[in-house]
This record gives sequence, C-alpha cells and structure tokens, in this order.
Amino acid sequence: MEVAEHSAATLSSMLAEGEISAVEIAAVLIDRIDAVDVRGPAVRSVLELAPDALDVAAERDAERRAGRVRGPLHGVPVLVKDNIDTAAPLHTTAGSLVFGDCAPATDAPLVTALRAAGAVVLGKTNLSEWANFRGRPSSSGWSAAGGQTRNPHVLDRSPGGSSAGSGAAVAARLAPLAVGTETDGSIICPAAACGVAGLKPTVGLVSRTGIVPISWSQDTAGPMARSARDIALLLEVLCRAVDDGKDQAARRARRPESYRTDFSALLGDGGLVDIGVGVVRDTRAPGHPATAAMFESALEALAATGARIVDPVGALPGDDELSDRELTVLTSEFGIGARAYFESRAAGSPQGARLARTLDDVVAHIRAEPAERVDLFATDLLELSARSGDLDAGAYPRALEENRRVARDALDEAFSTHAVDVLVAPAMPPAWPIDHVLGDHLVTAAWSVAAVAGYPSATLPMGMVHGLPVGVALLGPAWSEARLLRVLHALEHALGAARTMPMPAFETSIGVSA
Repeated sequence: MEVAEHSAATLSSMLAEGEISAVEIAAVLIDRIDAVDVRGPAVRSVLELAPDALDVAAERDAERRAGRVRGPLHGVPVLVKDNIDTAAPLHTTAGSLVFGDCAPATDAPLVTALRAAGAVVLGKTNLSEWANFRGRPSSSGWSAAGGQTRNPHVLDRSPGGSSAGSGAAVAARLAPLAVGTETDGSIICPAAACGVAGLKPTVGLVSRTGIVPISWSQDTAGPMARSARDIALLLEVLCRAVDDGKDQAARRARRPESYRTDFSALLGDGGLVDIGVGVVRDTRAPGHPATAAMFESALEALAATGARIVDPVGALPGDDELSDRELTVLTSEFGIGARAYFESRAAGSPQGARLARTLDDVVAHIRAEPAERVDLFATDLLELSARSGDLDAGAYPRALEENRRVARDALDEAFSTHAVDVLVAPAMPPAWPIDHVLGDHLVTAAWSVAAVAGYPSATLPMGMVHGLPVGVALLGPAWSEARLLRVLHALEHALGAARTMPMPAFETSIGVSA
C-alpha cells in the first residue's frame, strides 16, 4: 500500500535514488489491481492489464543501470483509457464488443510519447461505452467490455463521466497516473466524482490521432492524477505527441510562439499575488448546500494565497443555452469521424474485413449481441450520428459557429471585464447513485462552457461531503494550462493533503438503514 500511495513525482525520485525498481512498482500495482479491482471491492476500473508490463519495466530498469534515463516518468506506471489506440498485445475497444480481439496496428501518438518518455503502460481503463455517446439514458462507467466501474469511495455511487475507469483507478491507488479523454466533462466529471485532479487541455494541445473520435471541435486527451505536480509531469509528455498531419482542427489551433510546456517548472511556490480569480455564481442552477459550503472554504484558501478574488463575475451559459446546438455538432462530427477511424482500424488489421466500417454496423452489432444490453442502454446517439451528412450544409455549420461564439464570448468577456486569469466554481455536487434504469442524475456542472469553447479546465478535490469527494473547477482562456496548474498547485497546498488527496473507503453504500 505504501508504494501504491506514492505520487508519480515521489516514485520518480525513489527510482532515481535506487530505493525501488520499476519492476517492483509495477508488480505491487498489478497485485493491487487484482486485489481491489477484480476481487475485494471489485471497482472494475481496469479493463485490461498489459501482458508485457513487467517486461517493459525490466527494460526501463536496465536502461537506468546503463545510464539512459528518458525523463522524470522513466519507469513510472500509467494507465490509458480504452478509447486510445494501443497496439498488440493490448487492445482498444471503446468499451464495445464490436472490435472483438482485433488490436490497432499502431499506438496513438500520445501513447508513443508516453513510451518514449520511459513510462510503463500498465494497462487500459474502462469507460462509458463509446465515451458516453451511445444512447440515452446512460450510466457513466458502464461498458459491455468492462461492466460497471464503481466509485471507490462509495461503491454504489457513480464514478462519473466517460473517463470513469481512469478516475476511479487513480483514486483507488491502482496507478499514480492515468490518461482520460473529454468531449464535454469526461475528464473533469470523473476526477471530481472520484476525488482526484484532472486537466482538460486546450483543444489542439494534445494529438487526437488514434483516439476513437466523437468531435474534432471538442475532443482532447488529458492527464488525471492525485496532485498538480503529477498532472504537470504527465501533461508535459502528452503534449509531445507528434500528430500525423490529418487533424485539421489541431493544425488550426496552433500553440502561441511563447507557449511553454515545462509545466512542472512553472508551478510556483504557492503564492498567487499576481493572479486574479473570478467566482462564477449561477443562481439559475439548483445548489447543493454542503458542496456550496465546501466551496466557500476553498475560496478562503485561495484568498490566503494572495490571489485577488472577484466575487461574483456572474453566470456563464448553461446547458439550456448550449446543449441543443451541441448535440447537432457532436452527432454530425461523430458520424464523419467514426467512418475515418473505422477505415484506419480495418486497414491496419489482418482481420479488417470483419470489423465495423460504419456506425450502422455498430448499431447492428449492439442489437444482435445480448451482452451489449440494448434493454438498458439505447443506441439513439449512434443512430443520429450515423445519419449525419454533408458538414457544409444543414444545421451543422450554424450550430458550430453559434455555440462557439456563445461559449467563447462569455468566457472572454468574464476574463477581460473583471481582469481575472481564471474562473472558479464548484465542479459538481457529490456523485449520484448508479442507476441502470433511469441513467445518470447529474444536476449541475461547471465544465460545459469551456468544453464547447475548446478552452482548458481543471479540477481538484476540495473536501468530502457524506463520504464522497467534491471538487473545485477552474476554467481558463485558451493556452492557459500553466496558469491553471499554478493555481491548482497553490490551492492544493493551501487546503492540505487531507482535503485534496482523499483516501477511498470502499464503502458499500450511503443511506439510512430500515
């Protein structure tokens, strides 16, 4: 447990000092995954272990003995969400059974970057099937391939968001680092629900090639960990991913010339005297009193860092202003993007002829396969996406332009009018009960406007409510990852580890007995 509890930064230092080997770390975590994820509480966050993980760890140890250290993550384990391509012996399923036993021909560029940095890819994490874009209602963290991921704090509660396995695994101390993906909330939601840190980067910072797509205007991969420093270390590697040049949206979203990616060197000393923090107050959304009280204490901690607090900066566009147009954007882009992804999978596989080529194929598979549980999880989003047509006509161009304008104008105005660097709000109330009949019960959330705008957002635990973690959400302008991490780092120190790194209790349930 001591090894499992350590951060990536601590493990990196221990490896450098010869206090532990990469093989020892990997072996401890593999044993813990068996004890916690498979047996014991059965969190079900890890979908597949890498059969070669111990061999790769041994190679990293041999390289270290020979004086070749690739970077701070050399020998440090990382888990990767299972909608991110990994070549054999691992697989990539998006949580579906449609791909069978076929693996992608190559790793996604971000996985190549992780391996090049010396990280040990320990395995793949479970997710909401098709990144929660299969049908409504849905239960976050459920997939036909992996079953239901559970919240490690209270097992009958949702792990939140489609990167559920990544968030739950880091919270359960199964790995210090995990990679998630987000279209709208799929990093921030599970991080907040499971009590870990997460950062959704500016769209275009991290390569999306080799990721099962939903939306090229909103998709991105990002880091999940238990500390701001670990988030910084992982993001430094993820943004080294070399794209294949086919991602036009990423090419248009070019990093500023002055943009720095040495995030861990920019974390600062905990002081924020030069930072303005705007507090988002939304009286339209139903509040949760205990979460609101925790948020007020987090604001006091931020003020203690020297940050200039502007309270309030008003409300931001909510789901009622964004969701209808967003659905048009996502279904249109998913239909086109999925076809391209399926073509690449088929071309790279000897069994390519029997793989899905269209979303219609996926829907037919789901209807024919009892384990896909069409009785509980519909296929309406897949069907809508399958019918998407020419992106230059119809409602799509107007929906994309209008949603981006509304989201970006609202954020840009908040930053400029109040001269603040970041915006803060409660990320969400505590995690809701898992419900395979009615689906997810998320009442209010702080991340959608940043997701639609393509701007970065982050979250950090700020305390516990009824045994469940609640997080604070930070929103920033485009390319402000270093600033967000600096604020996360300062807040982490101001609040203390007891609040920002909660230990999971694996409680069975919350409630009153009869």
